[in-house]
Amino acid sequence: MKMTVMNVRRHLIPAVAAAAALAGLSACSTDSAAAGGTGKFDVVASFYPMAFLAEQIGGDHVSVTSLTEPGQEPHDLEISAKQTAQLQESDAVLYLKNLQPSVDDAVNQSEIKTKIDASSLTELEKHGNEVGGHAAEHDDHANGELEGLDPHIWLDPVRYAQVAEGVGKAFEKADPDHAADYRARTAALVKKLDALNTEFETGLKNTDTKVFVTTHAAFGYLAERYGLTEEAINGLDPESEPSADRVKDLEKMAKADGVTTVFYETLVSDKTAKTIASDAGLKTDVLDPIEGITAKSRGKDYFAVQEANLKALQSALGAK
Repeated sequence: MKMTVMNVRRHLIPAVAAAAALAGLSACSTDSAAAGGTGKFDVVASFYPMAFLAEQIGGDHVSVTSLTEPGQEPHDLEISAKQTAQLQESDAVLYLKNLQPSVDDAVNQSEIKTKIDASSLTELEKHGNEVGGHAAEHDDHANGELEGLDPHIWLDPVRYAQVAEGVGKAFEKADPDHAADYRARTAALVKKLDALNTEFETGLKNTDTKVFVTTHAAFGYLAERYGLTEEAINGLDPESEPSADRVKDLEKMAKADGVTTVFYETLVSDKTAKTIASDAGLKTDVLDPIEGITAKSRGKDYFAVQEANLKALQSALGAK
């Protein structure tokens, strides 16, 4: 029986009430102009995985602006009045519904013609703090902290490819003059994602253990795709504090299942991971949910960081 999870943090502050506008906006991998009036197909993306798709598919035909600055925790985003105005002036918005409530509010209130919701382009599932084949053995751990659908679809290359195909079609429809280029670039991106999927399948096929521990329940789709089990200290909110019972359960599970490593991420504190690892005699390492690229990231783009994630998992799981 699957446990239901994912408690999306709900920021109810309206976009127009944000205290201060950001001084400037930057795309995730390029310093693009502010949305609107660039002479290109202007796309506002909610955060890095969406901006990366827009840039890869759009190429020189698009100008991409990310609402979430590099290094900013996307769950915490409260969109500013200036960003709301820029959203109105753009040609398209690409976002992931229910991940960033302030973005959802701004999109709903905007009159922008092309609204692309990535969550509608693939299938989302409900996930628990434990996700994967091993989770059924731990049904007595069921917790009600989290509810709703897991939004972390981009960490599964197969689902991310499905989203890419949908984005490509939306770009073709909204900017038909460049449809052929969008179609070709989408196909190239999907091919790269297919190759990445094969790398993960091959690289994680034979391992000493199938269980890994993370601070943030972001890797459920990845775990299910490759026959692993994710045990998350926290839920969707990477900064929430785990209960004492949850910590005890994790420490017992780690010993029983041969877990060697507690994974943390780059955009939030590693304090909880290091405390649990120290108490249980485990190592720590980074498993990046790729919600933003910074100087601390183990790579300059989605593919490079996913390669680093694969190596980290192989090391922690004892890949042969």
